[in-house]
Amino acid sequence: HAFGRVGPRPRGREHADPSGVGDGVQEKLRQRNGMTEVELRQQPSERLEDESDPEWRIRIFILNHLEYFLSNQKAMKVLSHEDDALKNGFGAEIAAIKREYYHTCLDLMDEFKAAKGLEFNSRIAVLSLFGMMNWIYTWYKPRVDADASELARDMGDIFLRGICTGGQRGTRRKV
Repeated sequence: HAFGRVGPRPRGREHADPSGVGDGVQEKLRQRNGMTEVELRQQPSERLEDESDPEWRIRIFILNHLEYFLSNQKAMKVLSHEDDALKNGFGAEIAAIKREYYHTCLDLMDEFKAAKGLEFNSRIAVLSLFGMMNWIYTWYKPRVDADASELARDMGDIFLRGICTGGQRGTRRKV
């Protein structure tokens, strides 16, 4: 479930936001490289359905997130950090989609944890992963940094190695 929405959306200045993205936010949220909203929402589900390995399901989730984020950086900045500025119920609608998206990732994390016999707080792991992915707009430079698939591989490696090493049963220590 990617950030996206199915159905008609009001148009006009009522959705302007203080980030400077302006009235185009809704359009950017609805489209990605000519894909319809329905296709965008189905894409990660279809990708995940085709894979049974819990680690690769997380990697697919990361890749889908980064592909969408890098294609819609200004809109994703609003969704990640400024969605409370959206008006006329749009902010509440986005919050509901974000909750659903969070729970999708949480389910993936719990599947991975069970498959690997790990102990870690899935909520903290998911929020840490989102923190890693959602701040990319502050540093990403297309001419310098890798594309979405290479970034997804590297971020996936860093994240999964961290939770696998720190989540081994009987090895957790207090700081």
